[in-house]
Amino acid sequence: MVWEQAKSVLKERLGDAVFNLWISPLECISSDIDQIQLACPDRFYRAHLDRNHLATIQEIVTCLSDTSCKVMLCDKEVPILPVARPKGQLRLPHIPEKRSVVRSLHPRYTFDAFMLGESNLLAQSACKSMVNGEDTVGPCLYINSSTGLGKSHLTHAVAHTLLAESPATRLRYITAQQFSSEMVRCIQNKSMDQFKSSYHDQCDFLLVEDIHSLKGKKKTQEEFNELLDSLIKSGKRVILTANTPLRDLKGIDSEFQSRMSSGLVTTIQAPDLATRYRIVEHKAAQGGLDLSENVISYISQQIQGDVRRIESALLSLSARASLLGGSVDMDMVREIVADIVGLPRNLTTELIGEMISREFNVSYKDLQSRSRKRGIAFPRQVAMYLGRKHTEESLEKIGKTFNRNHATVLYAVKVVSDLCRRDTSVRRQVEILDRKMLEI
Repeated sequence: MVWEQAKSVLKERLGDAVFNLWISPLECISSDIDQIQLACPDRFYRAHLDRNHLATIQEIVTCLSDTSCKVMLCDKEVPILPVARPKGQLRLPHIPEKRSVVRSLHPRYTFDAFMLGESNLLAQSACKSMVNGEDTVGPCLYINSSTGLGKSHLTHAVAHTLLAESPATRLRYITAQQFSSEMVRCIQNKSMDQFKSSYHDQCDFLLVEDIHSLKGKKKTQEEFNELLDSLIKSGKRVILTANTPLRDLKGIDSEFQSRMSSGLVTTIQAPDLATRYRIVEHKAAQGGLDLSENVISYISQQIQGDVRRIESALLSLSARASLLGGSVDMDMVREIVADIVGLPRNLTTELIGEMISREFNVSYKDLQSRSRKRGIAFPRQVAMYLGRKHTEESLEKIGKTFNRNHATVLYAVKVVSDLCRRDTSVRRQVEILDRKMLEI
């Protein structure tokens, strides 16, 4: 059989380690003069094989068969059976039960529940690319952000997807502190060989949170750097998260930093107003809260940054409404928001611009762009008009918010004022926006 002959040649060419890891698990499910079909344990495995070894396999099969026999890869159709495990994971029947090591996963932290916006689109897309085995972001993905902006949500989503769709993938999901503590215990117990083997040889996908906590831990950094080098060279995938940009990490060895930058380095910014609005709307629905548009707008405008504060506000609203046996009203909302973020912030043109971007369904970046399209120019003029009317900011500062000068602001105020006098629909639209300004 051609495939059995090809395996012998592959073992000699690739060496025992690579052969046992990537060739031996392949199952030949059909073979004829035109085609050999090989089944892979899962799609992650197949993607790696396709990138790194398929060309070699094809070359050897062609030589042995003396024909144009095509090598095709597919996923093995093995039923996924649920087992009683503390972390609710799934496994293939022939896979050892302790194949993956995963911290407790939040059931709602999935890709479907992740609220996308301009601030997090790249990080989310990169995580999905890593899960799908695509070679678009490199072998190592580094994500940083302030607390509460979605790093853990994304890593949990990656773990959920791998466990559900690629259960043969050996996943290790830990924090950097857990890695450090485990290493120290193994040094004390003189079991470092076992420790190294569990990460270097028994891990296909590594997820590590809070890499910044390794600051000053030179020995742990050396061990982690060696691990990254081993995994990357073996074609494995790594996702690291931190609260600090990679270039600003202090107390981290330069070689270790360089290794972590071998793939995409990205930042999750604080969500813009439109994204915050969707977050409030989504989480309120999850909690069974029926909120009016005004309440959702107020919460999304007042609570910025940490999404957990939005969750806290909604939990407080739900509890208070339940205990008092009434519905949610604006007085209750203002009181709870004040408890979380303090008294309402002074209205600024920037905040008005964010609100206008949502009302007119354009991005805040569009309002700041040089575009003169009617669909962007008019909302920008309305934002300048409202900024002049509702804030104490100077013409120069209002203009700077939208990358314009004071003369442009004066022109915008004149245009909107004239339209309000001549066009009833514009006047009503501006009056509605005026009222919303008073609620911010």
